[in-house]
Amino acid sequence: MTFDVAAESYDRYIGRYSRALAPRFLAFAGVSAGPVLDVGCGPGSLTAVLAARLGASSVAAVDLSEPFVAACRARVPGADVRRASAEALPFADAVFGAALSQLVLSLVPDAGRVVAEMARVVRPGGVVAACTFEASGFALVRTFWEAALRLDPSAPDDARLPLRRLPELAERWARAGLRDLATEVIEVDASYADFDDYWSPFAFGIGPAAGYLAAQPERRRAAIRDACFELLGRPAGTFSLRARALAIRGLV
Repeated sequence: MTFDVAAESYDRYIGRYSRALAPRFLAFAGVSAGPVLDVGCGPGSLTAVLAARLGASSVAAVDLSEPFVAACRARVPGADVRRASAEALPFADAVFGAALSQLVLSLVPDAGRVVAEMARVVRPGGVVAACTFEASGFALVRTFWEAALRLDPSAPDDARLPLRRLPELAERWARAGLRDLATEVIEVDASYADFDDYWSPFAFGIGPAAGYLAAQPERRRAAIRDACFELLGRPAGTFSLRARALAIRGLV
């Protein structure tokens, strides 16, 4: 699994969902003024929306992937975009009005540390908010894992990842000392031109499913592809898939 890939590769895989999700997640977070920090910004889907709403000079963003940082800087000129770990944010205490994280927490080594860092850099009364894909609500990878599990019962289904259920998220926010918690389920759809448009981005190695696929022998990769095609109803043209994201916010 890697995230050191071209921004265009990410955009074809997860980006088509994150772009649709970003404005709705921001509306849920209730942030209307900066400065705001985007934690795990990727190529900049949420960062761009924040800059459009609040002004680029009011937005900062961090990500560990150098290609993503470069893409985010290019897409959001004027924002303070840095290569940094979400578990060690390069900012002083209480400098932001809000810290947001989109589709990142279930993939970091220490999510508790990330939430603590987000709370640390937000001033009292500010917002700390995040969203993750629901455990079984991301049809793109749910289809993949259902196909993989037919061939390999030990395949590490994404549903096992942490913080993909609302009670887990609420517990993590409460443990960080955040108050006035609120949650929401946000659904977005993404369109595909054909089955190849769905399948080919798995070859980019982004995320757990693509990482698993890359480690399989060629025969099993082909079998998983065929199973996905069947599970999706053998699409001959355009089709759409839905994703459910779990959002949570709290005040410092």
